[in-house]
Amino acid sequence: MIMNLQKQLFWALALIAFFSISACRKDSAPTEQTAASPADSAERQHPEGGVTAAAETKFFKGSIGSALGLQMKLVREGENLTGSYFYQKVGKKIEVRGTVDKDGNVTLEEFDSSGKQTGVFKGVWKKDENGAIEIAGNWTKPNSDKKAAFSLHEEPIEFSHGVEIVARQIREKNKKLKYEIDVEYPQLTGSVDPNFGKFNQTVRSLITRKVSDFKKEMTPSEDEPVPDAADETLSESLGSDISTGYTVALAKDDLISIEFTVSSYSAGAAHPNSYTEVVNFDLKNGKLLKLADLFLPGSKYLQTLSTYCIQALKKQAKEQGADAMLDDDWIQKGAAAELTNYDNWTITKKGLGITFDPYQVGPYAAGPQHVLAPYSTLKEIIKPDGPVGQFVK
Repeated sequence: MIMNLQKQLFWALALIAFFSISACRKDSAPTEQTAASPADSAERQHPEGGVTAAAETKFFKGSIGSALGLQMKLVREGENLTGSYFYQKVGKKIEVRGTVDKDGNVTLEEFDSSGKQTGVFKGVWKKDENGAIEIAGNWTKPNSDKKAAFSLHEEPIEFSHGVEIVARQIREKNKKLKYEIDVEYPQLTGSVDPNFGKFNQTVRSLITRKVSDFKKEMTPSEDEPVPDAADETLSESLGSDISTGYTVALAKDDLISIEFTVSSYSAGAAHPNSYTEVVNFDLKNGKLLKLADLFLPGSKYLQTLSTYCIQALKKQAKEQGADAMLDDDWIQKGAAAELTNYDNWTITKKGLGITFDPYQVGPYAAGPQHVLAPYSTLKEIIKPDGPVGQFVK
């Protein structure tokens, strides 16, 4: 009996001693704090001041020289930049990596698939008046003093899951009929979502139809003689052409808004014909958007837009002073509350972009006119659960 009590007492004391030692070890262990390195920090200093989030991805469109159009993707982590770019005429990606310092000075070295350096970009990273990033400077080959100016402008692209916009081209020359085709249009890559495929098909059909219509106009009918390329009069005259370019107004997982600029010229005409077309596409539901889809049923959205645009255009004309080519009568008619006057609209985060083509609110020489109608002026009539309800505050 006594022996059993002694054994129980021994084991009880042993357990108490074990737990006491463990507790002391835990209390005496130093608290480990790992300092965030520049690559791991969630926030980093931005050259413009303030902070920039980790691993920001930016998409740019621009050019080297006057002819080499390119698209670039850059991932920024603190001062480090990595990414790739490709010439739109070629499509082959070129890797880039470099830095941007606290003053916005950018150095980007480019490398081919074998790892050999093929060039370097040196420029300045800054924001434009709308808050978009611009990078401009000079590109040089390694060990060369010859420079080519480059400029890049950030596109408002915010796709997730690796989706990107790439430029596709259709280029063709017909020496016999003396015409040239040089068109560019966007396509989405990196997604198997059928709605993204519907957008691609919509845009592709729009552009190929324009090319087809142009070629039909350039092809003589059976009773018309085919032009003789050796004819001196014909050789001295300008040929015909069609070209298109595009601007991304907005690109998100649920919405994409594209503005196309189309320019065509027919041999013998006084000047080219330029006009705008837009594609506003609901990627969530896989359909083209109409202007009415943005507003409450029964709302007088055309009147609201017209009132704002007329005032904005008159203000622009007044600011231009003696150089203004817009007059009140032309503005009143071209920006009146008629649906055909508001065919060319795009969605941005700040408001609806309205483009008025040449001859609509001014003469050809005045060029296209642009108005941004802010959501603050439209919020009472915008459909809260509609495509742009997310941007109304």
